[in-house]
This record gives sequence, structure tokens and C-alpha cells, in this order.
Amino acid sequence: MSVTICQSMGFVVSALGIAGIVASTCMDQWSTQDLYNNPVTAVFNYQGLWRTCVRESSGFTECRAYFTILGLPAMFQAVRALMIVGIVLGILGLFVCIFALKCIRIGSMEDTAKANMTLTSGIMFIVAGLCAITGVSVFANMLVTNFWMSTTNMYQGMGMGMQNVQNRYTFGSALFVGWVAGGLALVGGIMMCLACKGLIPEESRYKAVSYNASGRNISYRTGPYKSGPGYEADPKARKGMGYEEAPRSEDGRRPYPSKYDYV
Repeated sequence: MSVTICQSMGFVVSALGIAGIVASTCMDQWSTQDLYNNPVTAVFNYQGLWRTCVRESSGFTECRAYFTILGLPAMFQAVRALMIVGIVLGILGLFVCIFALKCIRIGSMEDTAKANMTLTSGIMFIVAGLCAITGVSVFANMLVTNFWMSTTNMYQGMGMGMQNVQNRYTFGSALFVGWVAGGLALVGGIMMCLACKGLIPEESRYKAVSYNASGRNISYRTGPYKSGPGYEADPKARKGMGYEEAPRSEDGRRPYPSKYDYV
């Protein structure tokens, strides 16, 4: 019962994590404009992985997609790739996990096959969660670097008497969604791997330490000696020189003692 609960909870947690990764990838609020020095503004900018948006004070929002791939930074493209890989692995893991659930019977599938499928889906969920966490963390590192570079340039311009206004961007809501979703996928994958151990039948766990004879069991029985072809045993050579067996009666006893009985 505990194995079924662990497997079911792992599936639910992983599904929530994969859904969060998809939502985070599609969101536009990966980076938002910092309003620390300018709390009142008529235009608010925010950016995502696929497009950049501008929202005016009137409520009108206009978004524009990135029409270039080579013109984007390499780290930005790496974040895209990591999120896409996480989504693909997560969706494949969900399909595999559905058929591996213990509460679902498909034909005559054995528990060993379900255990292998559970382990496979758990590994997929773990890798998907790591990809999401890595991608979000790389993007956050890019934001921190650009933020402090923009701050330094702004204060240097103010010290020289120049009015240098630059837009600084900080963490958006999509980053926090991606971190939480990646963590859920990671936890769900670990729960699936733990449930795999309980699905393995008891007899197959000790199969590796059982010793079986490599050949067939051969039973040896005593029987008459059979000589090879072309060889006939000489009964007199076995009895010695000058030995003659006395005639026996029907019951196997000699009717009279032989002269060789006293030798």
C-alpha cells in the first residue's frame, strides 16, 4: 500500500512540476524593469524567452517577438534549450509513468516491467527538474550581472555630471515559478525511484546471489561393466591360474566342498 501511495504521489508531484516548467517557459515576465529609482513611470517593460513587452499606464500592452536567433546572446539560447529539454523529458516521463502505475493493469504486464518503467520515469523527472533549475539559475545570473553593470555605468555618469538613464531589469515572476517547478519535478522523480524498489518482486531480488549448477544433474548407478568394442573380459584372468569353479545347485550352493575351498 505504501508503495502505491509513494508512486501515486510521485506522479502527481512530478506532473505539477512539469506543468510549472511549461508555464514558466511560456511566461513573459522573466525579467521586469526595476522601478527603484523611478517608481512613477508611464511605460513598464518586461521580457521573456520568446518576446519583449511594453505596458503603458493606460493599460495597453504591446509585445514583440524576437525575430532573430543568431543575434541573441549564447547564454540566452542555452536557457531556451535547457527549458525545452526539460519539457520534452518531463512529458515523456509522464507517458511512461502512466503505464507504470501499480493501480493500472495493462494486459499481463509483470511487476518487474512496471518497476523498470517507474525507475525510467523517475530518472526522466530528475533530469527535467535539473534542466529547469539550471536554466532559470543561468538566466538569473545574467540578470544580476547586467543589473550591477547598469548600476555602475549610471552612477559613473552621474558623477561626471551627465544624465545617463538606463533601464535596469530584475527578477520576474517566471523565475520563481521555474525554480519551484524544477524542485517539484526533482522531488517527484526521487519518489518514483524510491517506489521502484518496492515494486520489485522478492524472488527477483536475490536472483543475483543464487547459485545453480551449470550442467545437468547426473546420477551414477552401479551396474555391470561393459567392455569396449573388440575387447572381451576373460573370466579366468579374474579368478587366477588353476582355478575352476565347482558346479552349483539351483539355489546357488555347492553340493559338495571343492578342493580349492581349503587352499
